[in-house]
Amino acid sequence: MVCELHDTAKAEALFKGMEDSLILSCLQNMMDGKIYVTDPEDPRSAMAYVAGFAFYAGSPDEELAAFTPNGSFEMVAQDEAWARLLKDKHPCAVTYTRYAIKKDTKFDRKKLEALAASLPSGYEIRRIDADLYRVCLQNELFECCVSNFASERDYLEHGRGFAVMKDGDMVSSASSYSVYREGVEVEIDTVEEERRRGLASAVAAKLILSCLDDGLYPSWDAANMESVRLAQKLGYELKGEYKTLFVRDVCDHAVDPGK
Repeated sequence: MVCELHDTAKAEALFKGMEDSLILSCLQNMMDGKIYVTDPEDPRSAMAYVAGFAFYAGSPDEELAAFTPNGSFEMVAQDEAWARLLKDKHPCAVTYTRYAIKKDTKFDRKKLEALAASLPSGYEIRRIDADLYRVCLQNELFECCVSNFASERDYLEHGRGFAVMKDGDMVSSASSYSVYREGVEVEIDTVEEERRRGLASAVAAKLILSCLDDGLYPSWDAANMESVRLAQKLGYELKGEYKTLFVRDVCDHAVDPGK
């Protein structure tokens, strides 16, 4: 029987080698992240779930593989055995390629400061405050910048983000998709008609500098090669690609998860 593991330390060893910061959010009981197991006393298998992502580790377990959180979610398998089992249990799942970014970046602050100051005339960067938090929630593109937090207060206390403004409108943002004790997972979004103007690199540099100032690591994981190229511009290095499986509530209407 699948149940939540409250003593998450019992599952730490199972996720060895999986570096995604969302797993740390679950192990550290942050962001409402949860660890699910079938044996809470001596878990041999585990699923970490937070912010629409599920990570499977340990010995492949049919009950865990079949277990589905509410809503759509993206599944990441520790190995091929897990991947085969997940595909068997979720035949309508759509396979996507994502790109892992190395987690030990040594940033060039001067380069980041130059990028943050490189906005075209007519644009400005603002920190996401209570007013901009509400703007994000009301905008489909920017919603995921803040929506993984339990409330406005939760975001303002534990998250962080910046927005590029033009004529009073938000046109680009860099924010914490999730947080863990040592850092944040970076989320970048820009309205389509404002892309390729350096907005994303400027606002991302601003967020990275903010994290470094507070001793936090800005973790990056890329959904596409455009995100990889932006990461490389900021100083990150590509580690390699990996596969995920995306499951929707109604499996015959799967769409790009777009994180």
